[in-house]
Amino acid sequence: MRNLVDGLCELLRERDAEALHVGLWRELYIAVVGLVMGCIGVVDTTFARVDMGSVAIEELRSLMPNAVVKRVTVPGIKNTVWGALRLVKDGCDAVIVLGWVGPTPVDKYSYLATSVGLMQLQIATGVLVLDVTVHEEEGGGDEKKLKEIAVDRTRKHVWNLVQMLTGGLERYAGKGLRQGYPHAGEIT
Repeated sequence: MRNLVDGLCELLRERDAEALHVGLWRELYIAVVGLVMGCIGVVDTTFARVDMGSVAIEELRSLMPNAVVKRVTVPGIKNTVWGALRLVKDGCDAVIVLGWVGPTPVDKYSYLATSVGLMQLQIATGVLVLDVTVHEEEGGGDEKKLKEIAVDRTRKHVWNLVQMLTGGLERYAGKGLRQGYPHAGEIT
């Protein structure tokens, strides 16, 4: 099935110039990807100050409308490993974990432990677990800016997840892409 998706991606690239047919090819691509990628898991927390889970689900449904999306909400980042494992056991093909880290040193240590746990889960299961984290001090005290960072980072990482599952990010290597902030651009 993966070869079918790879072939379809290549066909889409070749046909990209034919604007009249691009819409049809996109619909066919989405249908095939949805069939291949049965389930995407979303883990978020009640500790977060922005509902990144809903943002992720909205973006996933836009990019992969035929995929099944399952959501688990846990109290805080230390519980996200459990949530991700639950979704993997539920048959999800990939999981995006949306964490919110407070400003204290204890919060940072908790995130470090969680990040290691998520990496171990990914290694043990072979399932893609994409760790998306917002650190509360990133907003510099400006809550509007902090929300913009959280929403932008979530949307861009959902796009990254879809790319990793369907065609890869190789063509974007070294392009200075950023999540949560404007892209930095490539150094030429």
